[in-house]
Amino acid sequence: MTQHTFPLDREFIELNILLKLLGIASSGGAAKAMVAAGLVSVDGVVESRKTRKLRGNETVRVGDDEIRVLTA
Repeated sequence: MTQHTFPLDREFIELNILLKLLGIASSGGAAKAMVAAGLVSVDGVVESRKTRKLRGNETVRVGDDEIRVLTA
């Protein structure tokens, strides 16, 4: 499992943008497709909102990747 930490330096980041920034998805469209296919979970629950706002203290999982979104 690959673990990532993303320090949030703003109010929120959208889920699809986070996946693109970390290179888990090759583009924003690919990130949205991953969410639509049910491959992404937030705090253990499959997420269907492509642009869900992550505000910190959440854990995103995609396959073998785990991302901890932390407030700065």
